[in-house]
Amino acid sequence: MIFLLKDGIIVRIMEKKFNPKDVSLIVGLGNPGNKYIKTYHNIGALYVAHAAALQTKTEQQNFIQPSTFMNESGQAVKATLKRLNKKPADILVVHDDSDLTLGKYKLSFGRGAAGHNGVLSIMTSLHTKNFWRLRVGIRPPSSKERFREKASEFVLKKINSAAMRVLENAFLEIDSIIFPKD
Repeated sequence: MIFLLKDGIIVRIMEKKFNPKDVSLIVGLGNPGNKYIKTYHNIGALYVAHAAALQTKTEQQNFIQPSTFMNESGQAVKATLKRLNKKPADILVVHDDSDLTLGKYKLSFGRGAAGHNGVLSIMTSLHTKNFWRLRVGIRPPSSKERFREKASEFVLKKINSAAMRVLENAFLEIDSIIFPKD
């Protein structure tokens, strides 16, 4: 983060600007096993599978989908960073976000886990929150926000074909940010 000071007082906090060339490892969070394939909680793993298929010959990025359960992702990420001789700031963690509407996404650096246990596991294992995160929205659009469905009620549901089309379009938009054509 960049802090702008005026007379010794923080007046604005700015996010670090994303530069795709700074990212050499893209981590897609999800749960292993057929039971979890194409569930909302596995959006990170789905995106990484999509991106890896498009970038099969890239020398800049490595892709991983930890084979651990979501809440234990940190150990896999830590081991991969050590093996590749990379630092936490070199990674982009892609995961679901139940606070964002389906298909919306946010890119951030150095933010808290916001209740996401997979991200918390990574922060705990790496002893830092200074890595990139791509939060992909999974919350179904609803006109009745006061009756908002709890995340636990839908994160493990299978993604239907209409929702998958929304996510595929979001993935294409995300590709243009992460893999820009110079």
